[in-house]
Amino acid sequence: MLKVERPKTLKESALESLRDAITNNVLTPGTRLVERTLCETMGVSRTVVRECIRHLESERLVVGIPNSGFVVASLSDEEVKEIYEIRTLLECSAVAACCEKANSDVVQTLYTLQHQIADALEKDDIKTGLSVTTEFYELIFKTADRHVSWDLVDQLNSRISRLRGLTLRTSGRKKVGPKDLYDIVKAIEEKNANKAKEICARHLKEAYEVATLLFQSQLQDQAG
Repeated sequence: MLKVERPKTLKESALESLRDAITNNVLTPGTRLVERTLCETMGVSRTVVRECIRHLESERLVVGIPNSGFVVASLSDEEVKEIYEIRTLLECSAVAACCEKANSDVVQTLYTLQHQIADALEKDDIKTGLSVTTEFYELIFKTADRHVSWDLVDQLNSRISRLRGLTLRTSGRKKVGPKDLYDIVKAIEEKNANKAKEICARHLKEAYEVATLLFQSQLQDQAG
């Protein structure tokens, strides 16, 4: 039987909206989250807003400041570096293992997802691009039987999406990123684990370099 999708609750919709505003850089680091303003903007109660903020605090997207309420969290250079180091270790291992286990159906699905990512970014639809990118990597990890690794990545996904959202706003990454994903899928199809790992590592190294520059520029703008 086909799975029946459950309608989203008001809280789930509000949480998704607020999370998207942060990961898409609409709410920038340091922005104060004023409950009344959020209630009016999203058309929900203060109870819902507070629940959303608490949830985002658990995802490390917002942080509480004593006597000042909650603000959008900043990411330090060290945190950005560590996130990309963790991604490199886990993703390179996953794509290599996926080369051994992926069948033709998985490969075709990966090509389809890669095409959807490229199409979304070409249309400046960052939200869809981020969502489908998560699906893309989830399929790779689960095909590779890297379920524990995916759990770890999943815990970081809000912060990963935030970094992706920032880098994908540059015209270069909108083109290079999807091309790298295509090359990874091609290596998986060819069952060339070394090539897949090499492309994955280069992709993440270049993304890290862009993210570092953008975050430093963002922090300088705020300080100025």
